[in-house]
Amino acid sequence: MSFQSLGLSESLLKTIIEQNYTQPYPIQKEAIPAILKGSDILGIAKTGSGKTASFVLPILEWFQSKGAPRNRSIRVLVLVPTRELAVQIAVVFQTFGEKLPRKVKTLAVYGGVSINPQMIGMQNVEILVATPGRLLDLLSHKALTISDTEILVLDEADKMLNMGFADEMKDIFFLLPKKKQSILFSATLGDEIDAIHKSILRNPVKIEIEEEDQNLDLIKQTGYFVDPERKGPLLRYLIKTGEMKQVLVFVSATRTADNLVEKLTKNGIQAAAMHSGKSQGARTEALNKFKSGKLTVLVATDLVSRGIDIQFLPYVINFELPRSPKDYIHRIGRTGRAESSGEAISLVIPEDAHHFKIIQKKMGKRVEMKESFDLDLMGY
Repeated sequence: MSFQSLGLSESLLKTIIEQNYTQPYPIQKEAIPAILKGSDILGIAKTGSGKTASFVLPILEWFQSKGAPRNRSIRVLVLVPTRELAVQIAVVFQTFGEKLPRKVKTLAVYGGVSINPQMIGMQNVEILVATPGRLLDLLSHKALTISDTEILVLDEADKMLNMGFADEMKDIFFLLPKKKQSILFSATLGDEIDAIHKSILRNPVKIEIEEEDQNLDLIKQTGYFVDPERKGPLLRYLIKTGEMKQVLVFVSATRTADNLVEKLTKNGIQAAAMHSGKSQGARTEALNKFKSGKLTVLVATDLVSRGIDIQFLPYVINFELPRSPKDYIHRIGRTGRAESSGEAISLVIPEDAHHFKIIQKKMGKRVEMKESFDLDLMGY
């Protein structure tokens, strides 16, 4: 199946080709025609499954037959859990909509930055991508209205609930019109998600995309046994001797991230940290530099990892192991995407050896383990 068969217009198809999209992902094959028909959607799909384009493309197509914007009246509302995801989705809307006949203004709003520029920028916005808290702030300032919103998208709804946005989401649902098209995406389907979909979705088309095991097959996984005091030198040794150019390093705490960046920088490796303690401007700048190849290493915590979506990321390194096997799979899944290979390396200290065995057992794959004790790390 091709994008041409999904009901999209020629002008949008031309942009799709220019963006090097060749064949639609499974979720796009099912979601795009259903959204174009006006159906509500319940989509169960992991990050990296192609779901962003699955709602961005039909929404932009929908706008091509709509009239002029109504000032400060949001026609499409996309709710997301994190600032990074809000920016990322807004960029996708802007990229695919740039050359369409009917122009659509998209804006991403989120906390952690001044609200005033966002209020000013709300002029003629038709697609608003927002985190729940900041949206309620803007509504309280009467900067916009969602009483006439025609399409609601909840992206990574499970993540929003896990981050404590349940009450904010209920307040937002109350302000939205009952008659609208609703699209809900979640990585899992639990009781809370079930309650939300029953309250806002009408006879939804259910799309469930199973996580593809072959994605892990594209990832070369290696583990190194290492003493705690040699972890930093080993990391720098691997990056330098492997001539790695784009490395996503995961840690468990913000302090560790900052310390690691300081050590990497002192040793001539361009690095930046991305975590909840950083300002939005700093996080966006770091991610943009990393994506463009101007930054060799991005050190991140799990809290912001869902906002990191890079199609051809070659390396992921677990400087510290995550707590759960699910988080481990999510981390290494940042590489080996879009049918391209990748490499995931884990630094395992003695006290974490048993935990790493459990991760491998739950994952259903053995990781090749190497000793690092004989490596000469002097100077690293």
